[in-house]
Amino acid sequence: MSALIAEDELVHEADFVWFEDITRLDYVRQSLDRLPTRRGRPAYHRDGRMVGYALLGSGAKPSRSSGTFRRRVFWLLPHDRDTDPEGLYATGAPAEAVDPRTLTPGSKGCKTERSEGGPPSSAMRELGITLPL
Repeated sequence: MSALIAEDELVHEADFVWFEDITRLDYVRQSLDRLPTRRGRPAYHRDGRMVGYALLGSGAKPSRSSGTFRRRVFWLLPHDRDTDPEGLYATGAPAEAVDPRTLTPGSKGCKTERSEGGPPSSAMRELGITLPL
């Protein structure tokens, strides 16, 4: 969940791979998963679909105990707003959701007006992001 992701856990992120046009998505869910490699497409074991993932740079070291790397995976569930616009998240967004346009390697991202479906957030104003109403 984004609230549980610390910036220092993201320092080795080098890039993101996206499978969809993120400008069309109001939000994506993000999690920090334990994966066997720094790069490459991770296996996906949730309902819904994976929309992207992070690639780590060569400086990333595996966990001493598990040999895995902590990498972000971005995903959506079947009841999220992109497939069910009038459903549970017609307004608001899940706790682990962020506006994908605010994501950069090494940064957690923010919830915005677009991701929340409500009035402009301070994060959106600070980033200078405006949307047509």
